[in-house]
Amino acid sequence: MRQLVVLGLVLVLAGILLEGAAAAGECGRASADRVALRMAPCISAADDPQSTPTSSCCSAVHTIGQSPSCLCAVMLSGTARAAGIKPEVAITIPKRCNMADRPVGYKCGDYTLP
Repeated sequence: MRQLVVLGLVLVLAGILLEGAAAAGECGRASADRVALRMAPCISAADDPQSTPTSSCCSAVHTIGQSPSCLCAVMLSGTARAAGIKPEVAITIPKRCNMADRPVGYKCGDYTLP
């Protein structure tokens, strides 16, 4: 199963690279789908709300979380959907990583950052 997720992420990355989108968005010049690939260490944490995120996951979340709109766009991205990420679980990762400066109460689609 995990191999299929990795294969899916590689295929999405290839599609993104072929598109060559360079417009500024929630994540600056990088698309949310491209930034989502940096969240690969968070796959298990985004699937199981009881799991403890790895240090590499928390590092990625802290970096991306400096921009709440980018973090939100990544969690709701096509790449996250294709990887089977559950947004209602993924939105809890910053809290589970003890991210002190997370934007508590930030609205992300139908979800609110705890």
